[in-house]
Amino acid sequence: MITLDWPWVLLALPLPFLATLLPRARSRVGAALRLPFYAELPAVTVARSPGASWPRLLLAVLAWTLLVLAAARPQWIGEPIGLPVAGRDLMLALDISGSMEQEDYELNGRAVTRLAAVQAVATDFVKRRDQDRLGLILFGTQAYLQTPLTFDGATVATLLNEAVVGLAGRETAIGDAIAVAVKRLREQPEGQRVLVLLTDGQNTAGTLDPLAAAKLAAQAGVRIHTIGIGGGEMGIRTPFGIRLMRQGSDYDPATLKQIAEITGGRFFSATNREELETVYAELDRLEPNERDERTFRPQRALFVWPAAAALFLTVGLAVGSARRGRV
Repeated sequence: MITLDWPWVLLALPLPFLATLLPRARSRVGAALRLPFYAELPAVTVARSPGASWPRLLLAVLAWTLLVLAAARPQWIGEPIGLPVAGRDLMLALDISGSMEQEDYELNGRAVTRLAAVQAVATDFVKRRDQDRLGLILFGTQAYLQTPLTFDGATVATLLNEAVVGLAGRETAIGDAIAVAVKRLREQPEGQRVLVLLTDGQNTAGTLDPLAAAKLAAQAGVRIHTIGIGGGEMGIRTPFGIRLMRQGSDYDPATLKQIAEITGGRFFSATNREELETVYAELDRLEPNERDERTFRPQRALFVWPAAAALFLTVGLAVGSARRGRV
């Protein structure tokens, strides 16, 4: 669709015609100039047909029309294009400490590590958040940002599945992971800052206490949902297969509950893969995927075409006038 940004400029189209209605200036009679060769002038005068000026007049009118049209700023407007607008800015903080290599989860009928189970379920969760901006934090002894907030969920899922146990150290720095998330989320729109924290142990590293970090998150308006991984039976390899035993005291659900309560989030315990899937389904309900109706219509300015045509006609008229003057 072609529209005019300044249509009121078209009111200038009749100006040259209105100028012809103005009264002509009176000629003043002054001293005559005598030419001794006046009688010879008619002999050198070039005869011109009465209608010879009409084509030039039409070209001048066309040039003026094109110039006014260019000043009205014509532009092409394309079809509406939907924009992906996030209902949430959501960070995932994933524990990749040494304890995440325990094989106490089951996937497709075989024992897998805690990290593998989380990766399988979290990948589906990420794919469902196609209208949210997602980010990924990996933490062990240290916490670092793996993926900044982005609409590219495929990249987040890929980097999530490429995470390796021990990459950030063998201990667990929960407080530092929360601090990294707060730093990335605090500049985002209020009410949409969400952190999902997955860990299987208690805080054993880092410079910031988890509860102190949770208070900072609450001040910044960041809501934290905590997921406790494990806490059930732990698989130990033996010559006769995998023997299940109750886990030790690493698991710290009390701290995870306090973090969630301080920030207005929820605490979930996932002792097996089925519970983990239920947790992510509940998170989808708690943090719905909001879809706004915002659209974008591409625009392209077209004034250059009538302006160039007017310039071309004007130059042609000027060249024609110069040639006629030399005749």
